[in-house]
This record gives sequence, structure tokens and C-alpha cells, in this order.
Amino acid sequence: QVQLVESGGGLVQPGDSLRLSCAASGRTFSSYSMTWFRQAQGKEREFVAVITRDGDRTYYTDSVKGRFTCSRDSARSTWFLQMDNLTPDDTAVYYCAVRPGAWSKWVADFDTWGQGTRVTVSS
Repeated sequence: QVQLVESGGGLVQPGDSLRLSCAASGRTFSSYSMTWFRQAQGKEREFVAVITRDGDRTYYTDSVKGRFTCSRDSARSTWFLQMDNLTPDDTAVYYCAVRPGAWSKWVADFDTWGQGTRVTVSS
């Protein structure tokens, strides 16, 4: 079973950048596709971005396309979410989640989650 530890959240101003990290321990890093979700206060958890198991494809929800970038460092067993040009609408708790095999953007498909990291965008 893989364990996930997130870091990188914080309080920033509109237009700033943050990089979230999701470090894995346990089973083989390369067995998993990794999806980022976020949950704003009072709202349901929603899909943000995904990087496939092979690391060769990424997909993003429309509201973050062109601003967010998924990547990974296999040597460090860590995935990253680079977030640029942040807006107040990006304020949420961000979660990473992994599943073996095919990627998914549906919350119900995941059993393994990071603890969440809070991102607040405010002037």
C-alpha cells in the first residue's frame, strides 16, 4: 500500500505561484497514475489535473488549463502540481490521490489519498 504526504500549500496573492508536492512511499511509484483534486469550502471535491502512470500524458480541468502543470520526479517518488497565475477561485484544500493502472477523475475511484494541503489566494 502506498502512502502519500503532501506539502506546498500556503497563502498567496492573486497572480502568484505555488508548487504542491505529493511524496509517495511504499509500493512502486511507477505503478500509479496520480490525480489532483481540490475542495473549496462548502463545495464538493473536484478534479483538477492528472498525470498518467507512464508520465507521458496530463489532463486538466478547463479552469486551470494553461496555468497549472503536472509533473513527477521518479527518482524522488514525488509528483508535483505547479500552479501559476493563481486567482481567488483557486482557494481550496488540494488533495493528491493515486490508483494503479488507468487514470481517473472521479473521487469514488480512489482509495489512497494525501492528507490535503490548503491553498489560499487573497489580496
